Amino acid sequence: MKTELGELRVLDAHAHFFSFRFFQALVDAMRDQLPAGDRYAGLGTRLGWELPSVDGAKLGDRWLVEMQRWGIEQMALMASIPGDEEAIAAAAKTHPARIIPFAMFDPTKPEPDARARRALTQLGIRGLCLFPAMHAYHAGDERCFPVYQEAERAGALVFVHVGQLKVGVRDLLGLPSKFDLRFSNPLDLVRPAKEFPKVPFLIPHFGSGLFREALMLGDACPNVYMDTSSSNAWMKLMPYPLDLRSVFDKALQVYTPKRILFGSDSGFFPRGWRKDIFDEQWQALRALKLPQELVELIFGGNLARLLGLG
Repeated sequence: MKTELGELRVLDAHAHFFSFRFFQALVDAMRDQLPAGDRYAGLGTRLGWELPSVDGAKLGDRWLVEMQRWGIEQMALMASIPGDEEAIAAAAKTHPARIIPFAMFDPTKPEPDARARRALTQLGIRGLCLFPAMHAYHAGDERCFPVYQEAERAGALVFVHVGQLKVGVRDLLGLPSKFDLRFSNPLDLVRPAKEFPKVPFLIPHFGSGLFREALMLGDACPNVYMDTSSSNAWMKLMPYPLDLRSVFDKALQVYTPKRILFGSDSGFFPRGWRKDIFDEQWQALRALKLPQELVELIFGGNLARLLGLG
Protein backbone atom coordinates (compact mmCIF):
# COMPACT_ATOMS: atom_id res chain seq x y z
CA MET A 1 0.00 0.00 0.00
CA LYS A 2 1.23 3.49 -0.82
CA THR A 3 1.59 5.88 2.12
CA GLU A 4 3.22 9.28 2.51
CA LEU A 5 6.30 7.43 3.80
CA GLY A 6 6.45 5.03 0.88
CA GLU A 7 5.26 1.49 0.29
CA LEU A 8 3.87 -0.43 3.28
CA ARG A 9 3.25 -4.16 3.31
CA VAL A 10 -0.27 -4.62 4.70
CA LEU A 11 -1.74 -7.92 5.88
CA ASP A 12 -5.16 -7.52 7.47
CA ALA A 13 -5.49 -9.93 10.42
CA HIS A 14 -9.22 -9.43 11.02
CA ALA A 15 -11.93 -9.31 8.35
CA HIS A 16 -15.21 -11.19 7.96
CA PHE A 17 -16.25 -13.54 5.18
CA PHE A 18 -20.01 -13.02 5.29
CA SER A 19 -21.10 -15.88 3.06
CA PHE A 20 -24.40 -17.09 1.65
CA ARG A 21 -24.95 -19.27 4.74
CA PHE A 22 -24.38 -16.30 7.04
CA PHE A 23 -27.07 -14.22 5.34
CA GLN A 24 -29.41 -17.19 4.89
CA ALA A 25 -29.35 -17.64 8.67
CA LEU A 26 -30.54 -14.03 9.00
CA VAL A 27 -33.32 -14.70 6.47
CA ASP A 28 -34.42 -17.70 8.51
CA ALA A 29 -34.41 -15.61 11.69
CA MET A 30 -36.71 -12.95 10.24
CA ARG A 31 -38.70 -14.89 7.66
CA ASP A 32 -42.01 -13.27 8.66
CA GLN A 33 -40.54 -9.79 8.27
CA LEU A 34 -39.37 -10.19 4.68
CA PRO A 35 -41.53 -10.08 1.56
CA ALA A 36 -42.73 -13.41 0.21
CA GLY A 37 -40.91 -14.76 -2.80
CA ASP A 38 -37.17 -14.16 -2.88
CA ARG A 39 -36.59 -13.37 0.78
CA TYR A 40 -32.83 -13.54 0.32
CA ALA A 41 -32.93 -10.72 -2.23
CA GLY A 42 -35.36 -8.89 0.04
CA LEU A 43 -32.82 -8.96 2.84
CA GLY A 44 -30.22 -7.41 0.55
CA THR A 45 -32.63 -4.65 -0.41
CA ARG A 46 -33.50 -3.96 3.21
CA LEU A 47 -29.82 -3.71 4.19
CA GLY A 48 -28.68 -1.97 1.02
CA TRP A 49 -25.86 -4.53 0.78
CA GLU A 50 -24.60 -6.82 -1.96
CA LEU A 51 -25.41 -10.36 -0.84
CA PRO A 52 -23.15 -13.15 -2.13
CA SER A 53 -24.15 -16.20 -4.11
CA VAL A 54 -23.86 -19.70 -2.70
CA ASP A 55 -20.41 -20.07 -4.32
CA GLY A 56 -17.73 -19.15 -1.77
CA ALA A 57 -15.10 -18.85 -4.50
CA LYS A 58 -17.03 -15.98 -6.11
CA LEU A 59 -17.07 -14.08 -2.83
CA GLY A 60 -13.32 -14.69 -2.71
CA ASP A 61 -13.08 -13.12 -6.18
CA ARG A 62 -14.94 -10.07 -4.86
CA TRP A 63 -12.48 -9.70 -2.00
CA LEU A 64 -9.51 -10.08 -4.35
CA VAL A 65 -10.72 -7.10 -6.38
CA GLU A 66 -10.98 -5.10 -3.17
CA MET A 67 -7.50 -6.10 -2.07
CA GLN A 68 -6.06 -5.09 -5.42
CA ARG A 69 -7.90 -1.76 -5.22
CA TRP A 70 -6.24 -0.81 -1.95
CA GLY A 71 -2.93 -2.62 -2.27
CA ILE A 72 -3.56 -5.17 0.48
CA GLU A 73 -1.18 -8.10 0.20
CA GLN A 74 -3.20 -10.65 2.18
CA MET A 75 -6.29 -10.80 4.37
CA ALA A 76 -7.35 -13.17 7.10
CA LEU A 77 -11.01 -13.65 6.21
CA MET A 78 -13.12 -15.28 8.90
CA ALA A 79 -16.09 -17.49 8.02
CA SER A 80 -18.53 -15.92 10.46
CA ILE A 81 -21.00 -18.68 11.17
CA PRO A 82 -20.07 -22.09 12.64
CA GLY A 83 -19.79 -24.91 10.12
CA ASP A 84 -19.02 -22.64 7.18
CA GLU A 85 -15.44 -23.78 6.71
CA GLU A 86 -16.08 -25.04 3.17
CA ALA A 87 -17.03 -21.58 1.89
CA ILE A 88 -13.88 -19.82 3.08
CA ALA A 89 -11.78 -22.84 2.07
CA ALA A 90 -13.13 -22.54 -1.48
CA ALA A 91 -12.20 -18.86 -1.59
CA ALA A 92 -8.71 -19.54 -0.24
CA LYS A 93 -8.16 -22.40 -2.68
CA THR A 94 -8.99 -20.05 -5.54
CA HIS A 95 -6.66 -17.31 -4.22
CA PRO A 96 -4.13 -19.09 -1.99
CA ALA A 97 -1.56 -16.29 -2.09
CA ARG A 98 -4.04 -13.63 -0.99
CA ILE A 99 -6.74 -15.10 1.27
CA ILE A 100 -5.87 -16.55 4.68
CA PRO A 101 -8.81 -18.74 5.76
CA PHE A 102 -10.07 -18.40 9.33
CA ALA A 103 -13.32 -19.97 10.56
CA MET A 104 -15.71 -19.50 13.46
CA PHE A 105 -15.68 -22.63 15.58
CA ASP A 106 -18.03 -23.77 18.35
CA PRO A 107 -16.21 -26.20 20.69
CA THR A 108 -19.41 -27.04 22.60
CA LYS A 109 -20.74 -29.13 19.70
CA PRO A 110 -19.95 -32.86 19.49
CA GLU A 111 -16.47 -34.09 18.52
CA PRO A 112 -14.64 -30.76 18.58
CA ASP A 113 -11.28 -32.45 18.06
CA ALA A 114 -12.37 -34.27 14.89
CA ARG A 115 -14.07 -31.16 13.51
CA ALA A 116 -11.03 -29.01 14.26
CA ARG A 117 -8.70 -31.58 12.71
CA ARG A 118 -10.76 -31.72 9.52
CA ALA A 119 -10.87 -27.93 9.25
CA LEU A 120 -7.14 -27.54 9.79
CA THR A 121 -5.79 -30.50 7.84
CA GLN A 122 -8.32 -31.24 5.09
CA LEU A 123 -9.69 -27.77 4.42
CA GLY A 124 -6.56 -25.75 5.11
CA ILE A 125 -8.02 -23.42 7.73
CA ARG A 126 -5.23 -21.38 9.34
CA GLY A 127 -7.12 -19.91 12.28
CA LEU A 128 -9.94 -21.21 14.48
CA CYS A 129 -12.09 -18.41 15.88
CA LEU A 130 -13.85 -18.87 19.21
CA PHE A 131 -16.70 -16.68 20.48
CA PRO A 132 -17.28 -17.72 24.11
CA ALA A 133 -20.00 -15.14 24.85
CA MET A 134 -21.93 -16.22 21.76
CA HIS A 135 -21.86 -19.95 22.53
CA ALA A 136 -21.80 -19.82 26.35
CA TYR A 137 -18.53 -21.33 27.53
CA HIS A 138 -15.30 -20.13 29.08
CA ALA A 139 -12.11 -20.13 27.01
CA GLY A 140 -10.53 -22.11 29.84
CA ASP A 141 -13.23 -24.79 29.69
CA GLU A 142 -11.85 -28.32 29.25
CA ARG A 143 -14.06 -28.73 26.16
CA CYS A 144 -11.82 -26.23 24.37
CA PHE A 145 -8.58 -28.07 25.07
CA PRO A 146 -8.91 -30.60 22.19
CA VAL A 147 -9.28 -27.61 19.86
CA TYR A 148 -6.13 -26.00 21.22
CA GLN A 149 -4.31 -29.28 20.86
CA GLU A 150 -5.31 -29.62 17.21
CA ALA A 151 -4.25 -26.03 16.55
CA GLU A 152 -0.88 -26.77 18.13
CA ARG A 153 -0.39 -29.83 15.92
CA ALA A 154 -1.33 -27.93 12.78
CA GLY A 155 0.63 -24.78 13.55
CA ALA A 156 -2.59 -22.76 13.45
CA LEU A 157 -3.67 -19.61 15.25
CA VAL A 158 -6.53 -19.49 17.76
CA PHE A 159 -8.60 -16.31 17.79
CA VAL A 160 -10.71 -15.76 20.92
CA HIS A 161 -13.24 -12.93 21.06
CA VAL A 162 -13.19 -11.33 24.51
CA GLY A 163 -14.90 -8.27 25.95
CA GLN A 164 -17.90 -6.55 24.42
CA LEU A 165 -19.49 -8.50 21.54
CA LYS A 166 -21.89 -7.05 19.01
CA VAL A 167 -23.01 -8.25 15.57
CA GLY A 168 -23.78 -5.02 13.78
CA VAL A 169 -26.03 -6.49 11.12
CA ARG A 170 -28.29 -8.02 13.77
CA ASP A 171 -28.62 -4.62 15.41
CA LEU A 172 -29.47 -3.06 12.04
CA LEU A 173 -32.23 -5.63 11.51
CA GLY A 174 -33.60 -5.38 15.04
CA LEU A 175 -32.66 -8.98 15.86
CA PRO A 176 -31.70 -9.81 19.45
CA SER A 177 -28.15 -10.87 20.23
CA LYS A 178 -28.31 -13.02 23.35
CA PHE A 179 -24.62 -12.93 24.19
CA ASP A 180 -23.53 -13.61 27.76
CA LEU A 181 -20.62 -11.33 28.53
CA ARG A 182 -19.80 -13.30 31.68
CA PHE A 183 -17.88 -15.59 29.31
CA SER A 184 -15.86 -12.72 27.81
CA ASN A 185 -13.10 -12.20 30.38
CA PRO A 186 -9.65 -12.17 28.72
CA LEU A 187 -8.19 -13.74 31.87
CA ASP A 188 -10.01 -16.98 31.00
CA LEU A 189 -7.21 -17.46 28.48
CA VAL A 190 -4.37 -17.50 31.01
CA ARG A 191 -4.52 -21.24 31.66
CA PRO A 192 -4.88 -22.31 28.00
CA ALA A 193 -2.09 -19.97 26.91
CA LYS A 194 0.23 -21.41 29.55
CA GLU A 195 -0.67 -25.02 28.79
CA PHE A 196 -0.27 -24.51 25.03
CA PRO A 197 2.73 -22.15 24.79
CA LYS A 198 3.32 -22.96 21.10
CA VAL A 199 -0.16 -21.81 20.09
CA PRO A 200 -0.49 -18.13 19.18
CA PHE A 201 -3.71 -16.84 20.76
CA LEU A 202 -5.16 -13.66 19.27
CA ILE A 203 -7.69 -11.39 20.99
CA PRO A 204 -9.42 -8.63 18.98
CA HIS A 205 -10.20 -4.94 19.44
CA PHE A 206 -7.54 -4.35 22.13
CA GLY A 207 -9.70 -6.50 24.43
CA SER A 208 -12.97 -4.84 23.36
CA GLY A 209 -13.60 -2.89 26.53
CA LEU A 210 -11.79 -5.14 28.96
CA PHE A 211 -8.56 -3.33 28.24
CA ARG A 212 -7.09 -3.71 31.72
CA GLU A 213 -7.71 -7.46 31.75
CA ALA A 214 -6.32 -7.77 28.22
CA LEU A 215 -3.14 -6.04 29.36
CA MET A 216 -2.89 -8.36 32.35
CA LEU A 217 -3.30 -11.35 30.06
CA GLY A 218 -0.62 -10.11 27.70
CA ASP A 219 1.77 -9.47 30.56
CA ALA A 220 1.29 -13.03 31.87
CA CYS A 221 1.35 -14.91 28.55
CA PRO A 222 3.90 -14.13 25.82
CA ASN A 223 2.03 -16.26 23.27
CA VAL A 224 -1.06 -14.02 23.40
CA TYR A 225 -1.38 -11.38 20.68
CA MET A 226 -3.77 -8.46 20.29
CA ASP A 227 -5.42 -7.10 17.17
CA THR A 228 -6.36 -3.48 16.58
CA SER A 229 -9.50 -4.05 14.54
CA SER A 230 -12.66 -1.96 14.18
CA SER A 231 -13.52 1.58 15.22
CA ASN A 232 -12.88 0.53 18.85
CA ALA A 233 -16.07 2.24 19.96
CA TRP A 234 -15.64 0.47 23.31
CA MET A 235 -13.44 3.41 24.34
CA LYS A 236 -16.54 5.48 25.07
CA LEU A 237 -17.58 2.95 27.73
CA MET A 238 -14.47 3.54 29.82
CA PRO A 239 -14.83 5.49 33.10
CA TYR A 240 -11.81 7.57 32.08
CA PRO A 241 -10.92 9.35 28.81
CA LEU A 242 -9.25 7.22 26.15
CA ASP A 243 -8.32 7.81 22.54
CA LEU A 244 -6.74 5.54 19.97
CA ARG A 245 -3.28 7.01 20.46
CA SER A 246 -3.31 6.37 24.21
CA VAL A 247 -4.68 2.85 23.69
CA PHE A 248 -1.86 2.07 21.27
CA ASP A 249 0.68 3.60 23.65
CA LYS A 250 -0.33 1.41 26.58
CA ALA A 251 -0.76 -1.72 24.44
CA LEU A 252 2.71 -1.25 23.01
CA GLN A 253 4.18 -1.02 26.49
CA VAL A 254 2.78 -4.44 27.43
CA TYR A 255 2.50 -6.39 24.18
CA THR A 256 5.41 -4.68 22.38
CA PRO A 257 5.25 -4.08 18.61
CA LYS A 258 5.92 -7.78 17.99
CA ARG A 259 2.58 -8.91 19.47
CA ILE A 260 0.13 -6.40 17.97
CA LEU A 261 -1.58 -7.12 14.62
CA PHE A 262 -3.44 -4.67 12.44
CA GLY A 263 -7.05 -5.58 11.67
CA SER A 264 -9.81 -3.65 9.92
CA ASP A 265 -12.95 -5.65 10.84
CA SER A 266 -14.15 -5.24 7.24
CA GLY A 267 -17.03 -7.46 6.21
CA PHE A 268 -19.65 -6.47 3.65
CA PHE A 269 -20.10 -4.85 0.26
CA PRO A 270 -20.39 -2.30 -1.21
CA ARG A 271 -18.54 -0.74 1.74
CA GLY A 272 -15.68 -3.20 1.31
CA TRP A 273 -12.32 -2.75 2.99
CA ARG A 274 -12.21 -0.22 5.83
CA LYS A 275 -9.62 2.27 4.61
CA ASP A 276 -10.89 4.69 7.28
CA ILE A 277 -9.84 2.26 10.00
CA PHE A 278 -6.38 1.94 8.47
CA ASP A 279 -6.00 5.72 8.26
CA GLU A 280 -6.94 6.24 11.91
CA GLN A 281 -4.48 3.62 13.11
CA TRP A 282 -1.71 4.77 10.79
CA GLN A 283 -2.04 8.33 12.09
CA ALA A 284 -2.12 7.17 15.73
CA LEU A 285 1.13 5.25 15.29
CA ARG A 286 2.76 8.12 13.45
CA ALA A 287 1.83 10.42 16.34
CA LEU A 288 3.62 8.04 18.70
CA LYS A 289 6.72 8.28 16.47
CA LEU A 290 7.10 4.53 16.34
CA PRO A 291 10.05 3.54 14.12
CA GLN A 292 9.03 2.49 10.62
CA GLU A 293 10.36 -1.06 11.00
CA LEU A 294 8.10 -1.58 14.04
CA VAL A 295 5.09 -0.08 12.26
CA GLU A 296 5.72 -2.62 9.50
CA LEU A 297 5.55 -5.45 12.03
CA ILE A 298 2.10 -4.33 13.20
CA PHE A 299 0.68 -3.82 9.71
CA GLY A 300 1.80 -7.16 8.33
CA GLY A 301 5.06 -8.60 9.56
CA ASN A 302 3.69 -10.15 12.73
CA LEU A 303 0.88 -12.06 11.01
CA ALA A 304 3.29 -13.24 8.32
CA ARG A 305 5.69 -14.51 10.96
CA LEU A 306 3.03 -16.29 13.02
CA LEU A 307 1.62 -18.18 10.04
CA GLY A 308 4.88 -18.65 8.13
CA LEU A 309 3.75 -16.53 5.20
CA GLY A 310 7.22 -15.31 4.24
